[in-house]
Amino acid sequence: MEWDSNSDLSGNGDDDEGFDCSLPFPFSIDVDNLLQTTPCGFVVSDALEPDHPIIYVNTVFEIVTGYRAEDVLGRNCRFLQCRGPFAKRRHPMVDSTVVSEIRRCLKEGIEFQGELLNFRKDGSPLMNRLRLTPIYGDDETITHVIGIQSFTEANIDLGPVPGSTITETAKSSGQFRSVLYSLHIPVGDRNVSRGVCGILQLSDEVLSLKIFAQLTPRDIASVSSVCRRLYKLIKNEDLWRMVCQNAWGSETTRVLESVPGAKRLGWSRLARELTTLEAAAWRKLSVGGAVEPSRCNFSACAVGNRVVLFGGEGVNMQPMNDTFVLDLNSSNPEWQHVQVSSPPPGRWGHTLSCVNGSNLVVFGGCGRQGLLNDVFVLDLDAKSPTWREISGLAPPLPRSWHSSCTLDGTKLIVSGGCADSGVLLSDTFLLDLSMEKPIWREIPVAWTPPSRLGHTLSVYGGRKILMFGGLAKSGSLRFRSSDVFTMDLSEDEPCWRCVTGSGMPGAANPEGMAPPPRLDHVAVSLPGGRILIFGGSVAGLHSASQLYILDPTDEKPTWRVLNVPGRPPRFAWGHSTCVVGGTRAIVLGGQTGEEWMLSELDELCLASSVI
Repeated sequence: MEWDSNSDLSGNGDDDEGFDCSLPFPFSIDVDNLLQTTPCGFVVSDALEPDHPIIYVNTVFEIVTGYRAEDVLGRNCRFLQCRGPFAKRRHPMVDSTVVSEIRRCLKEGIEFQGELLNFRKDGSPLMNRLRLTPIYGDDETITHVIGIQSFTEANIDLGPVPGSTITETAKSSGQFRSVLYSLHIPVGDRNVSRGVCGILQLSDEVLSLKIFAQLTPRDIASVSSVCRRLYKLIKNEDLWRMVCQNAWGSETTRVLESVPGAKRLGWSRLARELTTLEAAAWRKLSVGGAVEPSRCNFSACAVGNRVVLFGGEGVNMQPMNDTFVLDLNSSNPEWQHVQVSSPPPGRWGHTLSCVNGSNLVVFGGCGRQGLLNDVFVLDLDAKSPTWREISGLAPPLPRSWHSSCTLDGTKLIVSGGCADSGVLLSDTFLLDLSMEKPIWREIPVAWTPPSRLGHTLSVYGGRKILMFGGLAKSGSLRFRSSDVFTMDLSEDEPCWRCVTGSGMPGAANPEGMAPPPRLDHVAVSLPGGRILIFGGSVAGLHSASQLYILDPTDEKPTWRVLNVPGRPPRFAWGHSTCVVGGTRAIVLGGQTGEEWMLSELDELCLASSVI
């Protein structure tokens, strides 16, 4: 099976049923029907290419038809309707009505089931009980077609194929059984494909630990439709946990395990919902307490299942330096003012990040004395929390409205921003906080994106970063941007690559509906490397409440609008968002041009029943 990311399926069965109920098949495959008393050929074609070329056939197909994989890959499967490899036209005994029905179903994107006369490579006839199932991608486009072929002998005397001997044709009727018997597989065995496919000769332990655990959640779901043994094997929750950990990282998996209700939901269900986002929904979040005095331009981040807020701009541009915590694990969450020692100077336009589990890192911003480039660290779980200044050598220029993210749980990355006299920056710096004496290091690159402020920086794929949007410089002018740039920090010589932009080196426009240019938005990193864009200052009449999603790991990254139920946050910019527990994106604060909205909290729930 393949998950349909636009599916509205949800598991309403018992929670302990695992994969069976929480991951229903989007195209209703009956596993029992796949395991016929005759062998099943399995064919996959690429629906995005002209004429649906074959990209995969299984061993049963090769044995029964006599065509090897290299003979058929890249061809349309209709050659089976021709008698022999040299025939140029469909055999007249092939039912043209059935052929027309196949074409209609493929054109309309619906499933086909029926019987059709086919021919082996040697020209001998076969009856093919065929089932064609279209597979839809994220944008509702058919990406593949899967064909399940249940072959039986056709008792039709067509005479010898031109160019072949009578002896060769006579042998063909017994080939079907003789090949299977030579493999020690009874023809009536319901698990015939198990003996034919070498991978199924491996033990369950080897299949789980060495092979399936290395697949992505979407791929492992597809494997379950091959046969009953794999279907049962893939119901195992321990396997799903390994799949999620390998695909999303141990830190994300650890955080997900701490989510209230996640264990009840199960890893298989959690993997599906975080992959397809079928359960995503907006809701208002009611909490107690208050962040007083009121403010804007603060920064917030998540520490486990807690939301932490620091600093901001108060009335009359008063820079703030207090710390507030909202514990969402509590049965009655409320804002708490945390008493800390040695707080940093007050500021706004700074960044707040989390490293090493419970350590908060503040960098830069604008204070009473102007722009800042200092670094302070706070262990939130310490008995007596105390802010500690990190005197990193060779710091970057003082700045505000920059962007930052963390890498490997120990490194702070800072990009761009606004320096003195309103100069926009385009540099990227890294600070390794695991060192006894941290040293700032500018990442040398041959080319940088246009300098900007108000953009976002996100981590995906382990050590890759993605920059989106902001107010970017273009000659002597500044424009809102919707450009996307990426950098792989695992490379010996990292460089910025342009995913989309106008007039940039290597520029290209990804397919789909791109977000309108914006700044002061938020970007949410989702498991699997996808980036979710929301809100911000958008020109014209565009709605900033629309959600956009991009997977930079795709060969051709495509923007997609994510429509979710519920009431989104009000049109605003300058808000802050953090992902709590891996499944809840909390949106707080922001401005509408008339008021600050710190008292309003909204939540984008990425998975169901986790609260």
